Amino acid sequence: MHVTWRLFATLGEAAGDNEVSVDVSGDPTVATAIEALFEAYPVVAEEARDDEQGVYEHVRTLHDGEDVEEPLQSEREVTRGDELALFPPVSGG
Repeated sequence: MHVTWRLFATLGEAAGDNEVSVDVSGDPTVATAIEALFEAYPVVAEEARDDEQGVYEHVRTLHDGEDVEEPLQSEREVTRGDELALFPPVSGG
């Protein structure tokens, strides 16, 4: 199944686009979808992964507008048309 990720700020810049699609086999979950994203876009993984290979605490993962805690362990099911997004910290001024 194709899963689409919306990537914001530096993550979109790293991927070269603010919206990317990746293939996820089987019954996709947030965890398998984010792993597929990191595999297809290693530069995004470099920006979003911490030293323990988790997702930085300050990078928000959203599934249909809801925060997902510990996205690499999330068994939350993803279905066609769901919105997935990664937000790095954003500062302004």
